[in-house]
Amino acid sequence: MIPTGFLQDLLARVDIIEVVGRHVELKRSGANWMGLCPFHAEKSPSFSVTPARQLYHCFGCGAGGDAIRFLCEHTGMSFVDAVGELAQGVGMQVPQEDVSPEERQQRQRLAERRLSLTEALAKAAAHYRQALRRSPQAIAYLKQRGLSGEIAARFGLGYAPAGWHALASAFPAYDDPVLEEAGLVRASRPEAQEVQEAHEAPGPAGASPGSTEPATGAAPRRRYDWFRHRIMFPIRAVGGEVIGFGGRVLDDSRPKYLNSPETAVFSKGRELYGLHEARQAIRERGHALVVEGYMDVVALAQHGFAHAVATLGTACTAEHVQKLLRFTDSIVFGFDGDAAGRRAAARALEAALPHASDLRRFRFLFLPPEHDPDSFVRERGAAALEEAIADAVPLSRQLQAQAAADCDLGSAEGRARMLAQARPLWSALPAGVLQRQLLGELAHAAQMEPAELSALWLPGRAAPARAAARGEGAPPPWRRRAAASTRPMPAASSDLALRLLLRHADWWERLCAEDHERLHELGGEHGALVAWLEGHLLEHGAQTWATLDEALQGHALHAAARRIVDPGSLQDRHEFADLERVLHRLGEAALNAQIAELIAAGRTDREQLDRIAQLRQRANEHKRLAATGAAEGGPHGAASPQEGRENRENRG
Repeated sequence: MIPTGFLQDLLARVDIIEVVGRHVELKRSGANWMGLCPFHAEKSPSFSVTPARQLYHCFGCGAGGDAIRFLCEHTGMSFVDAVGELAQGVGMQVPQEDVSPEERQQRQRLAERRLSLTEALAKAAAHYRQALRRSPQAIAYLKQRGLSGEIAARFGLGYAPAGWHALASAFPAYDDPVLEEAGLVRASRPEAQEVQEAHEAPGPAGASPGSTEPATGAAPRRRYDWFRHRIMFPIRAVGGEVIGFGGRVLDDSRPKYLNSPETAVFSKGRELYGLHEARQAIRERGHALVVEGYMDVVALAQHGFAHAVATLGTACTAEHVQKLLRFTDSIVFGFDGDAAGRRAAARALEAALPHASDLRRFRFLFLPPEHDPDSFVRERGAAALEEAIADAVPLSRQLQAQAAADCDLGSAEGRARMLAQARPLWSALPAGVLQRQLLGELAHAAQMEPAELSALWLPGRAAPARAAARGEGAPPPWRRRAAASTRPMPAASSDLALRLLLRHADWWERLCAEDHERLHELGGEHGALVAWLEGHLLEHGAQTWATLDEALQGHALHAAARRIVDPGSLQDRHEFADLERVLHRLGEAALNAQIAELIAAGRTDREQLDRIAQLRQRANEHKRLAATGAAEGGPHGAASPQEGRENRENRG
């Protein structure tokens, strides 16, 4: 975890004009600098950088933030990598909080290992590109698939020759362990697996590898190339470095596609082929097109669909969706129309549901069963695919169709089964207008009143739903929570808790689930701010108060957040232990309110008295920890990691 204080110092030293200017042509306009926005297509500059505030903002698409966020959003860097690059540029050393020397050394070794792997992979990619130029057969294959030399160069396509040790010409030290760690070579294996390997088309038309084949009984660590006689597709991280490869055979051999194995730099469940190349096109098009194969991505780019990316032989995961949402709020999933495509669509729907907020758009495109995107665009043309994308099924209809699969909606039993299948999908949606509208549509399909289904699925919210159905006015969400709450929290403690979290957003991850729940239960504007902050951190990671302040511009909670943070308190220094103490005070107040309610109920049975005694004991423990936290946390009130864990357990 990078301390917030360091981030604030870093952003104060960094020249945001220099950082942004490396990627955007800027011209001075008064106190600001203006340029064409890199996050959406425009002809007139609406992208403004304000050096006095060290922030950027686009008046066209709303993109904005500090230098760290710019690097993350524009280049696809991780938060840690962006901080590291900026720190290196101004001569600062990124501190590691609560890290032992042994762990620091281990991280350094891991970083060096990753660097050695990416260097080896980059060298292999260059070797494969050179081999493609020398292979008439591979060039003819790509031309047959309709690919131009320009597209092949853009994606860095190459060719792995048929020999079992072709990489030895690129790596004189063929026995270097890095080659095996990078997934470029493999060691000889038991006889049964060697037989299987022989069927992977080691040479043209199944040519024998001759004396270079790893034969049974050979030295146990004898090596040979992982990829042989295949068109090579370099898999790049968002930042552009090669992290793995996909290889496709030139004939009908099996397996048709072969990926790099899992390594320290490559995990196929997290990466998307073509994302590095598609970033700008995704922003310009306004959506990403997700398909299932490397060749689909390259062929679509050839026909003008440069915003396509592909999963790497796995189902679409939540990590894939989250990665794409860094570049766009609209995703189209493209699938073959066969049974396998329908199954893949079901997995993609499940991955998208938790991210389907009211401002995001997910759609599902199903091609005719006889086509994949490559064959479809080559046979029917780009205009037909554009039309198919425009007619893609929205997430709401896909959810209903998936829930109704194999259900006879003409019978009560079929409708009940449809609702049973729909409920876990519907529950995965974030609370909002889309979720509420879908409840009504599912109720209509089941021939029920929305209030009836709401009473079944959301029994705690049934009364408010009925009131809303009668047309009764409703206050904002945080005021409804406050009005419903009979356990008001101390205003000073609530303000301080939110002030600390807004100024030190990275502390949120250090809190336990009980703390998160307690903060959500604050009610009023405090509870609404907690909900907003949690959602923002989930999408963007920890950020400084200046960036959060920018993100809240125009939001109904902006004034409340500014009042709570209090500009006059920005120079105050706080430790994580301060947040722990205020949470103990909130815990004590909540328990005392419960005790008062139980006493007011007037019951004197043994069960009730035992319950009151238990709550009082927990409240006293919170009180003790709140009062002694400074002493227990050391001279500056900073608890040790072990003490912090014990305190968080006691707050439950």
